[in-house]
Amino acid sequence: MNSIKKRIIKQLYFGKTLSGTDLSERIQRSLPVTNKLLNELKLAGDVIELGYAPSTGGRRPMMYSLNKQYGYIVSIAMDQLFTRIGILNMEHSFVTPVERHALNLETEPEALTKLISLVDQHIQLSGIDRDRILGVGIGMPGFIDLEKGINYSFFRSETGSIRQKLEDQLQLPVYLDNDSSLVALAEYRFGAARNKKNVMVVNISWGVGLGMVLNGELFRGHNGFAGEFSHIPIFSSNKLCSCGKTGCLETEASLLVLVEKAVRGIQEGKITNLPRISLDQPEEACTAIIQMALKGDKFCIELLYEIGYNIGRGIAILIHILNPELIILSGRGAAAGKLWFAPIQQAINENSIPRLAEHTSVEVSTVGNKDELYGAAALVMEHFDRETKKKNRTVGLLNPITTGIYN
Repeated sequence: MNSIKKRIIKQLYFGKTLSGTDLSERIQRSLPVTNKLLNELKLAGDVIELGYAPSTGGRRPMMYSLNKQYGYIVSIAMDQLFTRIGILNMEHSFVTPVERHALNLETEPEALTKLISLVDQHIQLSGIDRDRILGVGIGMPGFIDLEKGINYSFFRSETGSIRQKLEDQLQLPVYLDNDSSLVALAEYRFGAARNKKNVMVVNISWGVGLGMVLNGELFRGHNGFAGEFSHIPIFSSNKLCSCGKTGCLETEASLLVLVEKAVRGIQEGKITNLPRISLDQPEEACTAIIQMALKGDKFCIELLYEIGYNIGRGIAILIHILNPELIILSGRGAAAGKLWFAPIQQAINENSIPRLAEHTSVEVSTVGNKDELYGAAALVMEHFDRETKKKNRTVGLLNPITTGIYN
């Protein structure tokens, strides 16, 4: 397929329903050329004609969408402790159940080998032929060199490009990016940051990540390391951060800290209806704390308030430096919803110049808890029209199953 047709496919993936005129403008080709290519894609079964748009007084345009079975994307969302894997179609719908696997990137020396095995198994069980898979998108924490495919924070036992190793073993194009950048990409393409110029997306998880949309584009910095919000030195305590420094935002504002404070409070005899929780099961503990807070448990609300206030102090710094129009609270912690607003707004009021802060609004993500997975899929399509990286499928790990997919 030529590159112009790929650009049409890409625009329909992100735009969902577009007219020939819309596509002509987006791919920067004349309308006759665009319509000719659309007809070819329609005859091939790749593009679907939806009929005419509602009348607005002029000639009604024909609307087009992408065939949802044009191809599939393997999407992977990793954090320090858990990895989720799913496969999406061209309508951004999951065609396999999202699997969750415990995979500690700090303590498991064979984490990459295990990841490859898990992804390959997921593809095999899906029954989708590898020739139908457009690529694999992976979000992971750490300092990631996008060009070299290297994660400088994790997989330190690996030599060379981990992206290249994944491609060689899976026999598919693979794209890596920082988890918070992909959360921001999901918001930029499908959520509240769409059509916005300057947006900060705060990824509240085991750390506190940041994705930035500046001047209408995803901003990654000089070499891709921008957005290390967790490591702003904001506290005077000597609490050691995972980065080796002290006083980082992460030491007082992450969901791991939330769980630690809850466990300690229960041990000290705090009154709460929170069920028994453990530091050994942080995800279950975090979910329980947020659920109880939403039900009005005073102890859990106070814990979230403290974490939210500390995040708000960091946001006040972002407002002063970048003057964003919107702050989106996303990631695992977004499940707490409006409980974040009061403490964050208090911190902004106390630490920001009013003339700057009054023009910045704070919202909770509407994309949901699969934001990183959607972002990882979007990452594959961002590269779809740039290069062809598919390998010969006959030398993959296992022979692909060609019948049936998950219900």
